[in-house]
Amino acid sequence: MTTQRNYTAFDGTRCIASGGLEEVAASAKAALDADQMAQILIFDDRSAGIVELDFRGSVAAVVARAGQILSADGPDGGAAETEPGAKRPGRPKLGVTGREVTLLPRHWDWLNAQPGGASVALRKLVDEARRAHEGRDRIRAAQTAAYRFMTAMAGNQPGMEEATRALFAADAGRFAAQIANWPRDLRDYAQRLAAPAFQSGIA
Repeated sequence: MTTQRNYTAFDGTRCIASGGLEEVAASAKAALDADQMAQILIFDDRSAGIVELDFRGSVAAVVARAGQILSADGPDGGAAETEPGAKRPGRPKLGVTGREVTLLPRHWDWLNAQPGGASVALRKLVDEARRAHEGRDRIRAAQTAAYRFMTAMAGNQPGMEEATRALFAADAGRFAAQIANWPRDLRDYAQRLAAPAFQSGIA
């Protein structure tokens, strides 16, 4: 079952919407219609990447374009990499995508000697690595997302430099103290993005 990906829209330092992209796009468009000087930025809640959205036309047109962005996303939230009509090796019904992997001959020899062949062996290795480093990867992803948002929205806020140091040092107390005087919505969103970076139990 696919979990809905959530997004958050800001008008300057004020959060104006959070939820599915189409819902957030409609709220952002309404804010722009009410104030042509509004400074709207939409962030992907998972990565804090900025979503570029064309706000021209009606609310319905903007929502439709947001829907097109969603339909172009792959299962991991990235842009789909298989072009329409393109045939790839593997089993498309299972979501298998063929890509080029460059290895030395000895690597291919080892992979081909494994039960199930190279593809099965590579999948097993990747799955094992993901399980082994899940904690570290989660922390790194949270640090990256929080830093990306902070750089985009809080570069001029007091304590930004020290907050960044605390983020990458996994010092939750110092991080909270440094952003305490930021505008509430910026502070709350930065804390939400950063929270996994302060969780213990690195695998």
